[in-house]
Amino acid sequence: MPFLLTNRELLDGYGERLHEVYRRCSIHFDPLTLPEAEEQRFDDTTLAAIELAVFTGVWEADPVFTRRFLGSCLRARNLRWLHLPNAGIDHPVFGQLLAQGVRLTTSSGATAEPIAQTAIAGLLALARGFPRWAEAQRQHRWQPLRSGRPDLRGQTMVLVGVGAIGNQIARLAQVLGLRVVGIRRSPRQAGDHVDEMHAPGRLNKLLPQADWLVLACPLTDETRHLIDSKALARLRPSAHVINVARGAVVDEAALTAALQDKRLAGAYLDVFVTEPLPQDSPLWDLPNVIVSPHDCDGSSGNAERISELFLQNLERWARGEALENEVK
Repeated sequence: MPFLLTNRELLDGYGERLHEVYRRCSIHFDPLTLPEAEEQRFDDTTLAAIELAVFTGVWEADPVFTRRFLGSCLRARNLRWLHLPNAGIDHPVFGQLLAQGVRLTTSSGATAEPIAQTAIAGLLALARGFPRWAEAQRQHRWQPLRSGRPDLRGQTMVLVGVGAIGNQIARLAQVLGLRVVGIRRSPRQAGDHVDEMHAPGRLNKLLPQADWLVLACPLTDETRHLIDSKALARLRPSAHVINVARGAVVDEAALTAALQDKRLAGAYLDVFVTEPLPQDSPLWDLPNVIVSPHDCDGSSGNAERISELFLQNLERWARGEALENEVK
């Protein structure tokens, strides 16, 4: 009997739905979870029987489990399809799996709303002066900011990456009255919540317009250090950077220097080159920076959205149909 390698949470929360799909599609895979003891590994016979795999949790929550799970996938020589809980595929193991002929699907879009809400919360906190209020509160100082903050309405957001996450950010930004300028390879389409769409080659010309530079793009060879010292220098001193993409999209040292020297007004950063962010990083203590621990996607509804996406794809897979969010 072939195996479906998965995590206990999927079986506990969605076991009945899984069997409904089995019944409707006349397929069956025995569920298989990792051995409880870290030192235990599947034997060769078990590994050979693993044909499908899905993980619906958070990779970063338990790095040991993640390493063991992905290691089992790499050794499962008959694995045909792995569904991922995340949208990004920049980890080297995913390239190895693709090279082995494994089909990969992502959960792109499943966490788009919480990420967008957190990005906009960071924007609002910086725009309305929450860091300064928080510092004054710690010091028991009554410090009104009064009219020292410009209106958000009419400001410009340059948004790099207008996929599922970027579109949700853009939608909320437009509600606040911001003009949203999107950067994406493909042209503007119906349903895109941007006022303008430009190709990546236009980024440097658009940066001087940005009151808010928001990064929501995948990490690729083209986007690594996309925002370097030269790009940062094109931003106005009143501009802010929001990064909910990957840390390496930005030259972190150059960004830190610009923030320290007040060549930028501030930043909200959820992702970093080294995670956890080292304790000696200057970013922790800069008054114009909000740091969150790669946690902007956290939400109680994510597991359900990821599981439902997998189950819908399982039906497509059983019927020989195209899979949603397949990595090509």
